[in-house]
Amino acid sequence: MDPTPALPVSPERRDWTDGHVARWQPVLPGLDPVVEGAVTRMKKLSVHLRRVREQSLVDFDLERYEFDTLHKLAGRGGSAAPSELAQDLDLAPASVSGRLDALEKRGFVRRTQSTTDRRRVVVELTASGRETWLGAMDVLGHEEYRLLGVLDPEERTLLNDMLRRVMVAAEAGDAPGSWHG
Repeated sequence: MDPTPALPVSPERRDWTDGHVARWQPVLPGLDPVVEGAVTRMKKLSVHLRRVREQSLVDFDLERYEFDTLHKLAGRGGSAAPSELAQDLDLAPASVSGRLDALEKRGFVRRTQSTTDRRRVVVELTASGRETWLGAMDVLGHEEYRLLGVLDPEERTLLNDMLRRVMVAAEAGDAPGSWHG
């Protein structure tokens, strides 16, 4: 750990993490306050966005698995084979079938026979399913824009580019496919 001297931050611009780093520096003299600050802030932002997402699911009366299934289906243009959803969700086909039963009962999806192959079933997102999914997505999207709105467009681009470099390094050290969400 190569400690980088922390630049002074005015008291009105300090956040929780500044206090966290200040508490740990005397305990861990080699602690790099910039690295610790950045990593801690990323973790805290991730937790905050997870809480916002979970609250949006409550607000839209969705279970997490329901949202995930609607999300994957929407990501395929609103129509997919159950086997494709199983692959996207990394689940056994029987598990997806149970999910689809529940979503179909709620009117969020419908299953029909394929027009090209009568042995195949096609799962389609209904208008109600799309509206519910979009509503839950919108809540999180507004919060993401609220948070990143403190940065100007060039700063957002720079942040995105820097985080990409960090992720490339993280992904290079892990098994292929382990970062897909």
